[in-house]
Amino acid sequence: MSIERNQLIQSLLQILPEKSVLHTPEDMHPYECDGLSAYRKLPLVVVLPTTVEQVQDILRLCHSLEVPVVARGAGTGLSGGALPNEQGVLLGLGKFKQILEINAEQRTARVQPGVRNLAISQAVDSLGLYYAPDPSSQIACTIGGNVAENSGGVHCLKYGLTVHNIQQVKIVTMEGDLLTLGNSGLDSAGYDLLALFTGSEGLLGVIVEVTVKLLPKPERAQVVLAAFDDVVKAGAAVGNIIAAGIIPAGLEMMDKLAIKAAEDFVHAGYPVDAAAILLCELDGTNAEVSEYILRVRDILNQSGATEVRTAKDEQERMIFWKGRKSAFPAVGRISPDYYCMDGTIPRKQLPRVLETMDKWSKEYNLPVANVFHAGDGNLHPLILYDANKPGELERTEEFGGRILELCVEVGGTITGEHGVGMEKINQMCVQFQPAELEQFHAVKHAFDERGLLNPGKAVPTLHRCAEFGAMHVHHGKLSHPELERF
Repeated sequence: MSIERNQLIQSLLQILPEKSVLHTPEDMHPYECDGLSAYRKLPLVVVLPTTVEQVQDILRLCHSLEVPVVARGAGTGLSGGALPNEQGVLLGLGKFKQILEINAEQRTARVQPGVRNLAISQAVDSLGLYYAPDPSSQIACTIGGNVAENSGGVHCLKYGLTVHNIQQVKIVTMEGDLLTLGNSGLDSAGYDLLALFTGSEGLLGVIVEVTVKLLPKPERAQVVLAAFDDVVKAGAAVGNIIAAGIIPAGLEMMDKLAIKAAEDFVHAGYPVDAAAILLCELDGTNAEVSEYILRVRDILNQSGATEVRTAKDEQERMIFWKGRKSAFPAVGRISPDYYCMDGTIPRKQLPRVLETMDKWSKEYNLPVANVFHAGDGNLHPLILYDANKPGELERTEEFGGRILELCVEVGGTITGEHGVGMEKINQMCVQFQPAELEQFHAVKHAFDERGLLNPGKAVPTLHRCAEFGAMHVHHGKLSHPELERF
């Protein structure tokens, strides 16, 4: 069924007040992209509901008219997952920003999807609690987007990703039905649909409420900063710490370009002459932190660190982390554009991958600033480029694709927390077999039979994979043997 744009707008105005239906280009431009700004589109219309009932009515209408829907939170995603559909509705959930309930005894909070990640910890700070996942964008990103992408953060090594820190979500299906996945207990019968839904990138339903788990704040947390004269040594030190049986709360790595950018931006006290630094945070009781700090310092020195220092107080600990969490915007100050990659590899492969990326950086003549969740092997290479130079974006994308395919080649995956979206959809063809992709489509069909939720994202068609494989063969860029099956 097709419908004229004006008819769609008039139908939506029967559900929402006029100020909540945006349809002029100037009103819709703020929604034309997410954090992956290289791709931009305008939707047919933007809607900004304030109640669950309005969301249900919008989805029922779009389902009956076969109009695609893309749900959007704060738009901080970095893979094009919230890129609008030109023939569809952009469903903005930014007005769903209330913390509905805090239960200190159960250590949970019920929140709407538009609540900022950091706002949860701020709301429960006086209770001695906090919400563990802490993406670098936590000051702006929303919990609904965190669930959609299964976000992590600098403390995910010890405390897990979003999927490990939520207990229940309420979603609205494309048909407008309200479903609850998970429950108020720690376990539930039947299939684990909560885990299935987390990280599904808006393909299966629209999140309208999330129950998150809260943790007691540790008695003590302390950070060790280690500088290295070689980035490969720093990568090896990560494996040495984990091999010693130590699980830090956070274990982050930055290379020289990222260090310099962050230091100029935040003045965190980073050693700007270092080729790489590691930030290793230990938390827990006073006694265990004291013990682990000494052990980690010894390991870092034995791994070739040129400098090892421990944050002298809470203020210095926070400024160390501020530098790391500000790395992305800091790099934006030194380059007209950058392309933020996101892949995950086995920790032992860090030295090999770092060396290969450095070689390719020279080959493409594109600098790379590396910022890693090194403890769990989640890489965030930032490829610096200038979109105003003809062909440079295309070379950057090719470089980034090779990095992701390298991650698969060494036993890793094409994403850690940013999702697939539009950015990595071709690399899904490298990671998964046709039969696996067919199962993904079967899951999608079970939730969204007409394929109207966020269409064209995250899971490629087999036809697309065949075209991608043929293109790689034609250009002599067949970088992974799995592509031969297409």
